[in-house]
Amino acid sequence: MMRDRRDSPYEIPILFEDNHVLVVEKPVNLLSQADQTGDPDMLTLLKQDLKRRYNKPGNVYLGLVHRLDRPVGGVMVFAKTSKAASRLSDAIRTHSFQKVYMAILRGQPGRQEDRLVHRLRKDAAANRVSVVSRNDPQGKEAVLDYRVIASADGLSLVEIQLHTGRPHQIRVQFAEIGCPLYGDQRYGSLVNEPGQQMALWATHLTFPHPILKEPMSFTSSPPNQIPWKGLLP
Repeated sequence: MMRDRRDSPYEIPILFEDNHVLVVEKPVNLLSQADQTGDPDMLTLLKQDLKRRYNKPGNVYLGLVHRLDRPVGGVMVFAKTSKAASRLSDAIRTHSFQKVYMAILRGQPGRQEDRLVHRLRKDAAANRVSVVSRNDPQGKEAVLDYRVIASADGLSLVEIQLHTGRPHQIRVQFAEIGCPLYGDQRYGSLVNEPGQQMALWATHLTFPHPILKEPMSFTSSPPNQIPWKGLLP
């Protein structure tokens, strides 16, 4: 059931909802899940909204199936039952859960289309991910495909299909090839200015409905403002 975007608190647009899944558009700079900062997060806010809208007593179940980094906006799905959460997690493991992103890069990649394959290791204490050698036992393979959609004024708009879901994967892999994301202070501090909003957006999400098994597909468009403005199709 589609809902009016104004039904959700904190301007979290609801794209689709039934008894099993909740699909929303995550605003930028909002955590996916609570962390040590105590700042507002998607999971808590959506649980509160479900409790309010359905007048539910006690705790409300909502399963976090996947995450988006805090600066990233776009489409996300949450599970409203434990069975749905389990089946959506299975879909991720079997690669029937597909995620497509758009990003704006500093510079232009060497190829218009390519596959990036790196081995990444996360330093949890520093919350930073690094590219490591293939024989690093703590490294995990990261794979994505991209294609350049447009380029202008030293920036490139790319569409990205993730094949793995490593932390900070898109940001680290493009920084590694010399094209960090616009506004990414962590992995592109040499070319980005403080205060710039990172230009990464989850535009498409496709997965089988956890109960009906029918394919579901949802889209979300980046805001038509700087730096997206002028590069979006």
